[in-house]
Amino acid sequence: MAAVLYVRVKSNLDFAELERRLLERVPRFREVPGLIQKIYGRDESTGDICGIYFFEDREALAAFRETELAKTIASAYEASEVRPEIYEVLFPLYPDRGPIVEKDG
Repeated sequence: MAAVLYVRVKSNLDFAELERRLLERVPRFREVPGLIQKIYGRDESTGDICGIYFFEDREALAAFRETELAKTIASAYEASEVRPEIYEVLFPLYPDRGPIVEKDG
């Protein structure tokens, strides 16, 4: 069963510097085993950023959380607060669209 990791980060860095750091780490996230997709977001009203990670399964998500890349999220963005949440994917609204596509039978 696919899994989702949602991470909200509060930082005092200005957005230009936050964006630079986000982009700097993109190649490393592309190498994470079992990571299907990562969506980057920003709350305009607070400046908080988020990452929404889609993993093949809970095991891949658990393995990622043990990596140096995951463990340095707070320091990379000079975070004053990091809130991770883990969800099991129940079903997609559109089963034929990504990031998680249901396979036939």
